[in-house]
Amino acid sequence: MNSLYDEFRVALHSVWTRRWLVLAVAWGICILGWLAIASIPNRYDSRARLLVDVNQILPDDTPGGLGAQQQVDQIRATLTSARNMEKVAVTTGLLPAAAGEREKAGAVAMLQQNIKVVPQQDNIFEITSSIGVGSLSDADNAKLASGVLDSLITVFRDDQLRGGRIDAREGLKFLDAQIADREKALREVEARRAAFEASNIGLVGGGAGSPAQRVDAMRAEINQIDSQLVAAQAALAAANGQLAQTPATINVPGAPATGAGVARQQLAGAQNELAQMRAKGLTDAHPDVIAVKSQIAALKAQAERDGNGGGGGNAQNPAYASLAAMRAERQATVSALGARKAQLTGDIARITSQQIQNPGVAAEYDRINGEYTALKAQYDKLLAQREQVRLRGQVQTETDAIKVELLDPPSKPTTPSAPNRPLFLTAVLLAGIAGGIGAAFGLAQIRTSYPTAARLERASGLPVIGSITEVVTPERQVERKKRLVWLASGAGALVALYALLLVAEFVQRGLVA
Repeated sequence: MNSLYDEFRVALHSVWTRRWLVLAVAWGICILGWLAIASIPNRYDSRARLLVDVNQILPDDTPGGLGAQQQVDQIRATLTSARNMEKVAVTTGLLPAAAGEREKAGAVAMLQQNIKVVPQQDNIFEITSSIGVGSLSDADNAKLASGVLDSLITVFRDDQLRGGRIDAREGLKFLDAQIADREKALREVEARRAAFEASNIGLVGGGAGSPAQRVDAMRAEINQIDSQLVAAQAALAAANGQLAQTPATINVPGAPATGAGVARQQLAGAQNELAQMRAKGLTDAHPDVIAVKSQIAALKAQAERDGNGGGGGNAQNPAYASLAAMRAERQATVSALGARKAQLTGDIARITSQQIQNPGVAAEYDRINGEYTALKAQYDKLLAQREQVRLRGQVQTETDAIKVELLDPPSKPTTPSAPNRPLFLTAVLLAGIAGGIGAAFGLAQIRTSYPTAARLERASGLPVIGSITEVVTPERQVERKKRLVWLASGAGALVALYALLLVAEFVQRGLVA
């Protein structure tokens, strides 16, 4: 412990013996440091809060439009755009009227670096400008900080009023050009398709759709016809069964006999119907043919009985006539469905045969139709987008699509935000004192000496008999006091200069206020 104390005393003595070096180094460091701090311009911050409200009249999912959140994000990105910064620099006088491109780029970069936009909520922004131009006074920098925000908000409002309408006009112009190009391309494809159909008559069918699409449509129609045909044939069979069980004439007592004429007429009609069925290719095993044959046999028997005479008069059965008409109608329906199915089957066979015989023609026709379909879809989509852009342009023209409201106006700064000169001045003073002490201590370590007898004894390895202290004469004592006064005056002057700089800093701040 005593050894550590002795080392401390030795170090303190070595510094004290070089006290003038400590004072000189401290003065040098403080003067240089304070000059460097004085060359740093004061920066003044101004803050404002802005509300950007998007009037969302049209829905977010409208084609060709942006949602409310996307518009707010876009506003946040373009608020400090280079175009706006250049307008602000010109308005506030940072850029002269005849500034070059390099000066413009420098002013824009400086403003973009010193203007911060911080979103507090979805549509509320806090804007901060920090201005410190070395060529301007503190009062001018403080005034410029709030002026930059005023100019930025004004430019932003003007851009929002004009920008939406300009964007709508430019969007309509672009969409009109795209629609004209698609329309021209559609006409060219239509002309090529018509020419291809004309040059390949019999190989491809006219009309919309490729051969494969037409075949698919025909097959779907055949499936529907099959279900309808089954129902129609069932209804016809039911009508035939009812007609076979219903007599063609009824015996009316007291009525004059009609003879066999009616039965023979019905027999002739049934035989004619049988002939038509066979002409259509129906065999004897067909249910309709069997029913008609049964009816013919019954009519023949009835005609023979009527020819032989009877006890009463015969009259035509109304129920039989109604069933006959119903059966004829259902038979016509079955015949029409069968004919349509046969026609579709023949068309499918013809198209399939053409595709097999001429595969290149069908492939080319499919390619032309696919190109036409794609162009038509793009054309329809562009038409819908143009209508939506037109509606949005009307909304922005007739209403305030984006409302900009200043919640807190730009503040007027009275104290600099940076640098913290009192703290820096104090830090430089302490650094100067520490630097002087460190220089004196380091010089003492470089120059080898033995301040105590014990250190000399350890270094030489020889016993030290004794030591002689310094003898100070009265004249020497007076000289020392005089030098101490000078030292104290130098140190006091350094502290006084530090205090003067602090007072000047606070006085300068008061002048800005």
